[in-house]
Amino acid sequence: MAEVVKMPKMSDTMTEGVLAKWHKKVGDKVKSGDVLAEIETDKATMDFESYQDGTLLYIGVEEGNAVPVDAVIAVLGNEGEDYKAALTQDGGTEKKEEKPAEADKPVADKKPAATAAPKVDLSSIPATVIRMPALSDTMTEGVIEKWNFKVGDKVKSDDSLADVATDKATMEVVGYEEGTLLYIGPKEGEAAPVNGIIAIVGKEGTDITPLLQDTGDAPAAAPAEEEAAPKAEAATADAAPAASSTTDDSRVKASPLARKIAKDKGINLNDVKGSAEGGRIIKKDVEEFKPSAKPAPASTEAPAAAAAPAAKAPITLPTYTGEEKFTERSVTQMRKAISRRLSESLFTAPHFYVTMTIDMDQAIAARTRINDVAPVKISFNDFVLKACAVALKQHPAINSSFLGDKIRTNEHIHIGVAVAVDEGLLVPVIKFADGKSLSHISVEVKEFAGKAKAKKLQPAEMEGSTFTISNLGMFGVDEFTAIINTPNSCILAVSGIQQVPVVKNGAVVPGNIMKVTLSCDHRVVDGATGAAFLQTLKSLLEEPVRLLI
Repeated sequence: MAEVVKMPKMSDTMTEGVLAKWHKKVGDKVKSGDVLAEIETDKATMDFESYQDGTLLYIGVEEGNAVPVDAVIAVLGNEGEDYKAALTQDGGTEKKEEKPAEADKPVADKKPAATAAPKVDLSSIPATVIRMPALSDTMTEGVIEKWNFKVGDKVKSDDSLADVATDKATMEVVGYEEGTLLYIGPKEGEAAPVNGIIAIVGKEGTDITPLLQDTGDAPAAAPAEEEAAPKAEAATADAAPAASSTTDDSRVKASPLARKIAKDKGINLNDVKGSAEGGRIIKKDVEEFKPSAKPAPASTEAPAAAAAPAAKAPITLPTYTGEEKFTERSVTQMRKAISRRLSESLFTAPHFYVTMTIDMDQAIAARTRINDVAPVKISFNDFVLKACAVALKQHPAINSSFLGDKIRTNEHIHIGVAVAVDEGLLVPVIKFADGKSLSHISVEVKEFAGKAKAKKLQPAEMEGSTFTISNLGMFGVDEFTAIINTPNSCILAVSGIQQVPVVKNGAVVPGNIMKVTLSCDHRVVDGATGAAFLQTLKSLLEEPVRLLI
């Protein structure tokens, strides 16, 4: 009997999957355990194995297309069996695909003939659409940093088509198709939304117009906001002659967005050359415009000085004329994500802060002895991370998350370590930190830090933290506060170790102290709870032998 195969839920946050590649075709024999397809989830591209034996009777999703979890993607059964009954019974893909077509008919009748493109059988076109993949759980768009091929080039199924900058790292996009590169959407440096068309690969000479019209996507070189100029303004702009004034640019043909950006930057549109049809100025023209240096106005200080009374010899200062200038750069995907997430955290979670001073004399002595025999060098950050893992076991409220109508207390301990990179901040996660030795922690932290700086961290290596540490001690920082890395309820800010006079046994002696500040989400953690956690952390670092028990 024919059985439908549905899109599996391969991660806890997955709502849909993209069929990256089919490993079987209709008519092939399939055994339980065979890899049917490669499915791109919100976190990674994974193999999808069959759970039944039979013949592949039907494929409902083309490569490169996305479907929701539990949607029918294929049918397995006996060779020659009628699979349509199984599709109808399950409300399969064929049945669902008919409804949009029926719903489109009234609209098509009212629109010009150009909207009839969806009626074309796209499956007959020997070309495949390559879409912007979701390369991380928070990614909404990607920026094409570099195209590795140009239109007309031959590509293989495992070739890396482009390097894409996401909100977390720069990653490769693989086409999974073999053929000729027929179309490139966004140019290098431009952004495309997740699931937006970025390229088309297929047979040389293929007409790809129906594929572009079917999605309703225009080429990325023409941003939507610039095409949405009000009709009245467009008519005025088209009818207006070239501006005759060098200061008044109100009659220059330009999109509303370009005009706004020019006004904000103090740019006269008369000086900008338009690249759109009819010389119309668009956003890109204004952003790429570089004003030429103008001669500095003649100084008026000398005549004023000459006119001064000669009672005393005036102090003559050399005339210095500077040029005001600046540089601007586009906000990277990573910086956009940092801005969004930290703003949400600071303005949503009510933060409060608890600071404590820790005597690090014993930790310094212990680190020296351990590094004499350890296979890897242990840092003070490794001590802090291990101490936090042990303290979190004793104070589970700190290891919690606020989820709206409930509070989740995590029994596992995954500690995120903030790592600074050129574009911003990445937070790789040391998982099950409480069960790992200092040497194990040291190796993982160094490995993740190297990957972060090389932009090689994978999304799975930055997910699932239950607590976060931000350490600026290497910069000699005396004290600072950090913004909570949601959904964590706390983050620990670690400063540098300072040599200061301290009182011990009634005498003032040299000491080594380190200040730590715990940022807490008051919806989950109270002041006394945060203070108790820091007391435990302090006792562990001041007697580090307890970390080895």
